[in-house]
Amino acid sequence: MTAFNAVRFKVKPGMEDAFLDAHRVSVAAWPGLRHANMVKIGEARYCIIAEWDSIDAMANARPQMIATLNSFRDTLEDLGGGMGVTDAVSGSVVLSMK
Repeated sequence: MTAFNAVRFKVKPGMEDAFLDAHRVSVAAWPGLRHANMVKIGEARYCIIAEWDSIDAMANARPQMIATLNSFRDTLEDLGGGMGVTDAVSGSVVLSMK
């Protein structure tokens, strides 16, 4: 069953190109990834939304996702509230619409 994850980020001033470049280079190599979009949701704020073959495929790709995060972690600001530098959610599709 298809799965999705979404991760929210806040990028440090002047680091947006490095942040985006890190995703351009590595995301395509994540196994089980069907499609991903980086969405600008505000000033220096982004959200990546990714579609996966399954929840297991997404779980199996975690080492690659963590390696990608580690490659640009220094470009991120803490989101506050004890969240750290990312706010991630994921799950399996329960209703598919147009």
